[in-house]
Amino acid sequence: MMQTNFGFDEEEGAWDGVFELTTCRRALSPSSLPGIDYALNPYGGCEHGCVYCYAPEVTHQPWDGWRVVRVRTDIADRLVKELPGLSGVVGIGTVTDPYQGAEARFCLTRRCLNVLKAKGFPVHIHTKSPLILRDLPILKGMDAVVGVTVTGTDVRSSLIMEPGAPVPAERFRTLKALVNEGVDCYALVEPVMSTVQGMEKEFADAIADTGVKRALVGGLNGRPELNKRLTRMHIDASSRSEILMKTYLRARGIKVEDAL
Repeated sequence: MMQTNFGFDEEEGAWDGVFELTTCRRALSPSSLPGIDYALNPYGGCEHGCVYCYAPEVTHQPWDGWRVVRVRTDIADRLVKELPGLSGVVGIGTVTDPYQGAEARFCLTRRCLNVLKAKGFPVHIHTKSPLILRDLPILKGMDAVVGVTVTGTDVRSSLIMEPGAPVPAERFRTLKALVNEGVDCYALVEPVMSTVQGMEKEFADAIADTGVKRALVGGLNGRPELNKRLTRMHIDASSRSEILMKTYLRARGIKVEDAL
């Protein structure tokens, strides 16, 4: 049964988003992403509302309802049943952020991490959120890689393009904390958009200041409806900015790879 709730957990005091409680048919899906064998997404939809997000079209979900978070309450139990006989890297957050605000309340990602750690599975996590730092004690005892998405330094641009996501300073802080704690991590600079034009050097400096030694850089993953949305907003991809970002990052001793 699915329930729609408008919730604020007074005890946690951490999240007041719109969500639906639901169940999942399976926890793991085969993944075609490089270096990732299985995809695990504890939540459906994403409160970040990034205008450049292609996930709704990939998962055949309507854009209008994408920011309603679908909380897959049984995913950790499903995961326990599916792991026997499997091996390989589990990618967490391949289409939605596993540490979006709902995680502060429901802790599904944390529960799944504990299951995977107990079974010795390596993980590869994508996020924009400092909430991942809550789980440092778990991650430090695992074979874990974390990619933190950073798209610029300008708060105003971030609020327009990623209205529900942590602001840039919080993401840089997260990267720095992961580096300082010895977690294998990298900056995911994707997509490089026209909003960083003229600020490429400042952006590269902010990434370098975190101490991270690796960055994956890429452009827009265009889709028909996404392209229409960005055209209406007069936002476009900028190959020049992408080239500049790679150049500036390499000059700062950061290994640059193409994001896929």
